[in-house]
Amino acid sequence: MRLNAKTAIITGAGKGIGASIAKRFAAEGARLAICDINETLIRQTADELQTSGTEVFSMTVDVTDRNMIKDMVQKVLERFATIDILVNNAGILKDVMLHKMNEEDWDRVMNVNMKGTFNMTQAVAAIMREKGYGKIINISSASRFGNVGQTNYAASKEALVGFTRALAKEMGPKGINVNAIAPGTIMSDMYWGIPEHVREVMKIITPLGRAGTPEEVANLCLFLASDEASYITGQVIHCDGGIFMP
Repeated sequence: MRLNAKTAIITGAGKGIGASIAKRFAAEGARLAICDINETLIRQTADELQTSGTEVFSMTVDVTDRNMIKDMVQKVLERFATIDILVNNAGILKDVMLHKMNEEDWDRVMNVNMKGTFNMTQAVAAIMREKGYGKIINISSASRFGNVGQTNYAASKEALVGFTRALAKEMGPKGINVNAIAPGTIMSDMYWGIPEHVREVMKIITPLGRAGTPEEVANLCLFLASDEASYITGQVIHCDGGIFMP
């Protein structure tokens, strides 16, 4: 098992990509600490994982609340003694054209997607630095290159890229790998909320000709969280069916 006895924190694990990452990690032997702002959803994910025999701690957390994060990290340490992996997956959309966007739309997206990642990472960084080991994976998006109506979302996801690269340089000397994943069109709740004709266009512009699954993102996340990726850091890896080709 690639993550046997490793402790992983996964944010936004109530559904979609976050829940899929939790299940994939569990299948590889990880001990899980999962959180989400939605209490019902995170409890459902935790119950499913516990049924399969996974050692899991779950908590309702708003990643913009530093006190809640501090409380969670303390409880994770009490339960598992250490933290080996952090997946910053929590994120939101508030799509609207810029001339109609209000300050709250901008601030909420930036606070959850970017500051939430900063908050969570800062809370575990000292633990990883002290032990000389850690894997930090930030979930960005192929939308970081910009889509109509997503100035706030694109800005937050591109900011995660700069954060990832700078942090990789800081943490590398301490034996900590920091990478980002940029999913493309993934069949999550957000995807099914898109009009069908738009989804068809997305398929056409994707070289593989289809949308991806949360499980496919989880597979990549598992690789980056494992020691198989021990010489990879500071990278942004797209899981987007070929839409972005550098």
